[in-house]
Amino acid sequence: MVALGEDESCPYEECMPDIFEVTVDDLKHLVSERAISGETMLLNMGPQHPSTHGVLRLLLELDGETVVNCIPDIGFLHTGVEKNMEAKTYQKAEVMTDRLDYLNTVGNNLAYSMAVEKLVGLDVPARAQGLRVILVELQRIASHLIWLGTAALDVAAMSTFLYCFREREDILDIFELVSGQRMMTTYIRPGGVWRDVPVEFEKAVRDFVKMMPKRVDQYEALLTRNPLFLDRTLGIGKISGEDALNLGMTGPGLRASGVNWDLRKARPYSGYEQYDFEVPTRTEGDVYARYLVRVQEMRESLRIIEQALNKLPMGPVRSNNRKYVPPPRSEIGVSMEALIHHFKLWTEGFNAPKGYIYSAVESPRGELGVYLESDGGPKPYRIHWRTPSFDNLQSLPLMAKGHLIADLVAIIGSIDIVLGDVDR
Repeated sequence: MVALGEDESCPYEECMPDIFEVTVDDLKHLVSERAISGETMLLNMGPQHPSTHGVLRLLLELDGETVVNCIPDIGFLHTGVEKNMEAKTYQKAEVMTDRLDYLNTVGNNLAYSMAVEKLVGLDVPARAQGLRVILVELQRIASHLIWLGTAALDVAAMSTFLYCFREREDILDIFELVSGQRMMTTYIRPGGVWRDVPVEFEKAVRDFVKMMPKRVDQYEALLTRNPLFLDRTLGIGKISGEDALNLGMTGPGLRASGVNWDLRKARPYSGYEQYDFEVPTRTEGDVYARYLVRVQEMRESLRIIEQALNKLPMGPVRSNNRKYVPPPRSEIGVSMEALIHHFKLWTEGFNAPKGYIYSAVESPRGELGVYLESDGGPKPYRIHWRTPSFDNLQSLPLMAKGHLIADLVAIIGSIDIVLGDVDR
């Protein structure tokens, strides 16, 4: 590094404007006149504050401890996932979907696989559909466990956090059993799943389904009627169903405001129409309502998993369409044609027909959609993710206004954002 003398200027000064210089005019459209005049205080919360659940920066305008205005500032975790996926073939791009919402890795795989299947017209065997439902519902429970544990920890309920992670470990053990990975499984693939589940799978899942309801009862015994928890959540961060819809909210946050919208019921996919389950809703629209909805969703997911296990047929777990799906590994050692086909798919990829589609699933946070466009080549021309965390975060300024900073911590937790899902 060369030190500059007193009369020297930085050679990069002209091409590097001072991005850190914020003028009064820059703030006028964001904060009130009281903040400009110094009557209220501007305060940064994050981007490394533990209760922002990731690298989220909040610009707060405060009157004492009361939030006058709350402005989310995102982008600190931007990875360019969409453009990176566009530089890879359809098969190789899928591994990046695990890295978007790291609490819904299996669900991300499903959303992307369904988009590719819709684009190329690929069938999925019945057994693979059943396995997909079981695994994404296990993933939903695991995600809600992380949410419940961390949201409770935000309001000083330490025991719930430890118990929730205890049960999540059982789910991650099941993921490792079927895929070899605890989190980034890439198990669901276009045309089916990577491979069939081992013989231990059914017992492991049934043991979990049998054990879990009593564990959910424990969480509720700790929180649902706890006066301290009620004080921190009842009437806090309220939002109406109309406002939630106008802001693009989906998932538990929307259903806690009285809007019964769940893609598994409204637009069934992967065979969800054959399962009997309820969509939990509340009308209060506060932090406590969002808590109740997610707890009940865990119970409903257990119902779906048990039904899917009971109906799980035998048969193949991958489409037999060799134009788009690699052959089973067992064939590669005995068939030259299979080896050649495997090699060509993983080196050159397949050419998808020209066109564009949109496909969506119900993730633990809401509608997770994939816009996929093909120019006829082996790589996607355009991929865009409609992520629920990004849209749900838009509700934070409305929810936070008029509450205390301490309430803001509970409100952020109740939205259940994942910053990898926001920034992409």
